[in-house]
Amino acid sequence: MKKFFTVYDRYIFTQVLITTIVAILLFTIVWIAPEMLLNTIKKVLAGEYSPQTGVLLLFYEIPKILGKAFPVGLLLGSLFTFDKLSKDSELTIFRAVGMSFQRILCPLLVLSFIVTYLCFLTYDKWIPYSCEKLSEIKGSRTLTQYIYTQKDDNNNPKQAVVVSKFFNNEMSDVIVLDFSEQIFNDLHGLENVMVAEHGKMGVNEKGEPCWNLTNIKSYDINEEGIFHVVREYNKMNILDGEPAQNAYTIMINSTKRDRDINNKDLKHYVSLLKKEGQDEDYRLMLNKYLQRFFHPFVCVLLAIMGCLLGFSKPREQKLVGFTIAIACIFGYYITLPFFDLLAEKGVLHPLITASFPPLAFLGAIIAFYRSKDL
Repeated sequence: MKKFFTVYDRYIFTQVLITTIVAILLFTIVWIAPEMLLNTIKKVLAGEYSPQTGVLLLFYEIPKILGKAFPVGLLLGSLFTFDKLSKDSELTIFRAVGMSFQRILCPLLVLSFIVTYLCFLTYDKWIPYSCEKLSEIKGSRTLTQYIYTQKDDNNNPKQAVVVSKFFNNEMSDVIVLDFSEQIFNDLHGLENVMVAEHGKMGVNEKGEPCWNLTNIKSYDINEEGIFHVVREYNKMNILDGEPAQNAYTIMINSTKRDRDINNKDLKHYVSLLKKEGQDEDYRLMLNKYLQRFFHPFVCVLLAIMGCLLGFSKPREQKLVGFTIAIACIFGYYITLPFFDLLAEKGVLHPLITASFPPLAFLGAIIAFYRSKDL
């Protein structure tokens, strides 16, 4: 029986692996050096960070860079390797011993699937973990506004909760608007407004999750829109049960970027946005979630693209293939925000916006393969 992983496969695998690692390291250094490194050094010299903290900050920034460095490194690694093999006539030797283009591609595909898994793992585990650590080190306290609206079965508003400022479990200046069932000029009027100085996530007497408000003023509103009763309360619970937990989860995740959330939590967040009828946020986050699965496989496509660009005649210029490779990378990453916007506004389904860039690459690879004499 013929041995599948031959000495030729090991040679190609090793050469592409080495150049890919070098390309990833160079990409990481170039990305981190200009601004990130300079700002960290300034803060260390100013005494804001200790040298150890500065090193940790740079270390935890690396996973965010690796998410982009893996596909780029694999493209450049395969391009430079196969270009060198072509210029040194080694690919001619491989052909002479009976290896087809598809057979030569096998060790590259093995490596690309390994990198694909690492890329997937980076977005699912390493980046969310590093973002959490960076937040702990920096001690950032982002104060953000949040609005949650409860609706009835007819999609009419029942209650709106406005949190002026919040950080983790602490809320301040919470406004609760209770809507009347009467409709005035196609608008639902208010029957009560409550203003609380503080709030936090807690549990009620039944052990269910709820929002605990303290130092509350309540204003009853009549049909003419005039405050006619004012009451004060020390404590009050709102949003009991599942709505309380859902609202809190959405509020916390609304302050994060999609890269800060792992796949499991992001999927749960998407389902909550759909359930609560937050359509734009739902479509955008669903697009981001689907990209978690499509983006890593771009590593495989870019590896094949690099191999095709590297297959050249001895006198052909390397600059042409390198220019096309850079254009591919630039074109892919610059179009992602555009497709995010199309998904968010509902122009295209998130499944289409998430899958189109990889499919476009696949189409370009097939066309390029057919045009090339291999």
